[in-house]
Amino acid sequence: MHQIKGILFDIGGVLYVGDTIIEGSPKTIDSLKQKYPVRFLTNTTRKIPASILKKLAAFGFHISQEELFTALSATKAFLEEKGATVLPVMTDEAEAYFATLRSDKPDFVVVGDAYTNFDYPHLNRAFRALQNGAGLIAAAKNRYFKDDDGILSMDAGGFVETLEFASGKEAMIIGKPSETFFHLAVASMGLKPHEVLMVGDDIESDIKGAQDAGLRTALVKTGKFQESDLEKGIVPDIVLDDVTALLHQI
Repeated sequence: MHQIKGILFDIGGVLYVGDTIIEGSPKTIDSLKQKYPVRFLTNTTRKIPASILKKLAAFGFHISQEELFTALSATKAFLEEKGATVLPVMTDEAEAYFATLRSDKPDFVVVGDAYTNFDYPHLNRAFRALQNGAGLIAAAKNRYFKDDDGILSMDAGGFVETLEFASGKEAMIIGKPSETFFHLAVASMGLKPHEVLMVGDDIESDIKGAQDAGLRTALVKTGKFQESDLEKGIVPDIVLDDVTALLHQI
């Protein structure tokens, strides 16, 4: 790992799980930031970037807005660049984040983790917009995540596939494991993909996604990690008990 010049960190499951911090992780991040440029990537779409930064600060992390890359912010930037309108299927908080782009005749249906808004009225409204010509965007398409009660819960992926099946359209994915998402974060550090390590708890979105984008990878055994992940044929460069162990590996 001597060639590593920068680090990307997933957030939920790596720095904290629900409302419980990974012990020692703020000091670990502070120590690593003295040696490397770092960025934080998250597919969390229930909360907007400002809410995520507030939660991180409350846990004792010193992370700036410029260091944070979220699936929601990347999706909004993509849509604004295209001058596109949207019908969001998200939480009320996340829908408000896209308020200026909203339209009853949208260019795109955009799906995040809508939580209790994943009901028939919301999904059918999205289906009808797709039938009327809208494209389909998934801010993220994760299968599941470790919830506040310490048990896995469904993420947006299954609902995205519901809309794909019903409409016959394939969703464009903006967040992890999109190669573009990883490369945006890498480029912001002025580095090349092979010079950067991605640290995550999701064997598919974090580890395989980063590998496909040309990055080195470290899998932590916290968050959504399950021992069966190591049997999927995806081999990270490092496997860590938790993020604090990274200090002794690079």
